[in-house]
Amino acid sequence: MTDRISAERAEILALEALAWLAGRPDDIDRFLVASGLTAADLRRAAGEPELLASVFDFLLINEPLLLEFCESASTSFQTVHAARRRLEA
Repeated sequence: MTDRISAERAEILALEALAWLAGRPDDIDRFLVASGLTAADLRRAAGEPELLASVFDFLLINEPLLLEFCESASTSFQTVHAARRRLEA
């Protein structure tokens, strides 16, 4: 069940999402603008739970982008939702 994702798996998935975004210059730029972060801020905070949650938030408000990530990561959007909730715990 996707609601039973571990904290470790949620963090790994968020890091995968961040790496995926980083490989898409236009999308990572939009993420930086939306989050108010600089590239240096992003590098400094890459593993922080708040940043990882914001990566999921960015994907979750853009369904086409979310679905592209899910396809590339071979995961479901339900898993991304569950991972986002897990990062809140």
